[in-house]
Amino acid sequence: MTEPDPTTVETPAQAERFCQARSAQSMALVEDYTEMIDDLAREQGEARVTDIARRMGVTHPTAAKAVARLKREGLATSRPYRGVFLTEAGITMAARVRARHRTVVDVLVAIGVNPEAAEMDAEGIEHHVSQSTLTAFEDYLAARR
Repeated sequence: MTEPDPTTVETPAQAERFCQARSAQSMALVEDYTEMIDDLAREQGEARVTDIARRMGVTHPTAAKAVARLKREGLATSRPYRGVFLTEAGITMAARVRARHRTVVDVLVAIGVNPEAAEMDAEGIEHHVSQSTLTAFEDYLAARR
């Protein structure tokens, strides 16, 4: 009998990492939309689905579907012939995402990544960074000050 190749055997820990990555990917969409709605509300007083779609670079139906998800999850509300508004939970999420994004950008810039690339890269990293890693990033930045 031959031993299984360890690079092809799925371990419970490996499966858990992949599960966490899929969950983070699903949550990334929700977080991006709450942040965008918050940005639009700050700039324009409300976030219309048309504006959300344009700023997110998606079609109107795609944005409408995302907004429906936010509403189901208690993160947003909407009114007929008006815009989309975040609930307190949605506002809290948007603030948390914005702060996490800023921390990731600041760390990337601190280690020598150019600011434009750091902004772009942070869009992906911010959704996958664990709280312990984020805390380490914050400690690193504090020690540099």
